[in-house]
Amino acid sequence: MSSLPFTKMQAQGNDFIVLNGLTTEIPTLTTEFVRRITERRYGIGCDQLLVLEKSETADAAMRIFNSDGSEAANCGNGLRCVGHLLMKQLGKEYVSIALADRNAYAETTINGICVDMGAATVTDSTESHVDINIGNKHRVFFEAIEAFPTDRNVEIVTGQIASHVYIDIIERGAGHTLACGSGACATAAAIWSTEGEVRPLTIEMPGGTVTVSGCPKNIKLEGPVSQTFEGLFLL
Repeated sequence: MSSLPFTKMQAQGNDFIVLNGLTTEIPTLTTEFVRRITERRYGIGCDQLLVLEKSETADAAMRIFNSDGSEAANCGNGLRCVGHLLMKQLGKEYVSIALADRNAYAETTINGICVDMGAATVTDSTESHVDINIGNKHRVFFEAIEAFPTDRNVEIVTGQIASHVYIDIIERGAGHTLACGSGACATAAAIWSTEGEVRPLTIEMPGGTVTVSGCPKNIKLEGPVSQTFEGLFLL
């Protein structure tokens, strides 16, 4: 194999390279390879690399790699992008995607692509932050008065007007990103926990806006995605 087909996609500016192992052979996913293909100057460039593989329990399995080469367990915007791609490829309005710990489900709505994110669990809380596990670990800051942890994603709530919440994001292994789907869900779960009320929230990130609804046991993430281009990556 001298070249590798890829699809570039984005959701609220959170951008992805998708390698479709359902239709093409995927090379060995070494740290060096992941860093090279995701690098924005010498490679294609993205926040995360998404790799589709065959699954016995879902329409496809998805692996998630950060741009530093580390592997992640969950990615809400990536699930929505891959859901859109699979629905178009398979001619379905509803698809299942296998992650390391569960199957997620994506569907088309009038507002874009909606995916179920599973359960969000509060693992710790202080006056300044709430720790959330939603398949991957997040710390949601209401006051950024502590050092940011490096072992999880970080969301900083910069403002809230009723059900409209503004956040900034620092993703583990990718740095500052324009959006993070699991981060939007973690933020909603943190607000539900502190306010003692579960209600749909509009989460506005630097790259755009999503809606988070459902409940802590089964969070729904909804918003538009787009395919930006396709190409061949020379190996």
